Amino acid sequence: MRRADRLFQIVQYLRGGRLVTAATLAERLEVSERTIYRDIADLMASGVPIDGEAGVGYLMRDGYDVPPLMFSRDEIVALVSGARLIRAWGGAAMARAAEEALIKIGAVLPDRERARADQVEIHALAFEMTPVVRARIDELEQAAADRRRLKLSYRDAEARATERVVRPLGLWFWGKVWTLIAWCELRDDFRIFRLDRIAEMTDIGEVFRPERGKTLADFYRTMEDEPPDGF
Repeated sequence: MRRADRLFQIVQYLRGGRLVTAATLAERLEVSERTIYRDIADLMASGVPIDGEAGVGYLMRDGYDVPPLMFSRDEIVALVSGARLIRAWGGAAMARAAEEALIKIGAVLPDRERARADQVEIHALAFEMTPVVRARIDELEQAAADRRRLKLSYRDAEARATERVVRPLGLWFWGKVWTLIAWCELRDDFRIFRLDRIAEMTDIGEVFRPERGKTLADFYRTMEDEPPDGF
């Protein structure tokens, strides 16, 4: 859990004048009591009306509320534009999440900032995005997160068919084309595969562990010298 999220959760637990011990907070948030003491001290220093002390417990005086989200105009443009791009060009699950994010952003912004969000005139059209490609984006993103080996039936630029077993590492979006960055076990090297050239994709039921020289960070280091072939 990010520290900002943890601080927010501490405030929620202390609402309503309830006395809560550091031990209870530490257990709920899965951190040490020392971390809770430090977080409480930082919250009090920032003006959150928390009373109490170590070894006794803490409570928050009534009437305190978390201030509404405040973004600059540029931040609002970036958030709204990014969500619209993903809604248009992302996977099916990504697109739904982007739509929900736009709704939530609008719901928590003050009236003035909400009006700014509605005035962002940056849009994206989802031409050439098929349901198959959208589903494949979601599947590959999840496979990379779960570190699951995949078998690909792939056709290159000359329409030559090949079978590959790969370790999916990440996805790149090139403006119109999505690609998979992977470690190819056939070539024993990094390769980039266009999603629209993947004919079939099968989860072979094996989880891979990160190995030195075969991670996404290693791929980025190779890009400093020359782009890998295979795209």
